[in-house]
Amino acid sequence: MAEWKSICKLDDIPRLGSRIVRSMNGDIALFRTSSDEVFALRDRCPHKGGPLSQGLVHGNQVTCPLHGWRLRLDSGEAVAPDQGCSRRYPIRIESGTVFLDI
Repeated sequence: MAEWKSICKLDDIPRLGSRIVRSMNGDIALFRTSSDEVFALRDRCPHKGGPLSQGLVHGNQVTCPLHGWRLRLDSGEAVAPDQGCSRRYPIRIESGTVFLDI
């Protein structure tokens, strides 16, 4: 069963940037694309645990700041030739408010 939590306003997440949500199971990074899509991934690169929230957002991907691994924001999957995945969390936006299913 979904447990939707109000997290922030869409405008609280910078375009082509991120915002961190603290949770009991570790940090979650919210990413906003140039087209105002929002995605949520566990804030750890599957390669060596780098903070994805500090990476560069481009298109629908984020590049890990430690070793340059690229991950798809819509799935959390690493872009080939890299392999691995960061957990993805469902997001919804209603009236400019971002909700996260924790």
